[in-house]
Amino acid sequence: MRFKLIMALVDSGETESVLAAGRRSGATGATIVTGCRGEGLEPQQTFLGLRLTGQRDILLFLVEEHMSRAVLEGIATAGAFEEKSGTGIAFQIAIEDAVGLSHQIAEIKHEIEDQI
Repeated sequence: MRFKLIMALVDSGETESVLAAGRRSGATGATIVTGCRGEGLEPQQTFLGLRLTGQRDILLFLVEEHMSRAVLEGIATAGAFEEKSGTGIAFQIAIEDAVGLSHQIAEIKHEIEDQI
């Protein structure tokens, strides 16, 4: 079985909706890294040396390769990544090898068989 890592960088207020969209699209779970900071096209504004930006979270979804595009599109829609600048980004990376997934692989096999 081949896997992809989908990384989504979102405003912390959107984390739960993006996570739910990932699950609806086929992800069996995610790891969330909180309290990140980022900067896009527009430089961050400061006031008396303090940054006026909200917190961001990184969501890491390890998904089966055949389901990765559906998960990527689902979280992009939930996060409105294409509709509004600065809402977040998501991308996928091929995974060469992984361990610790035996319980999830059994569930993923059932989902893939249903789709075929």
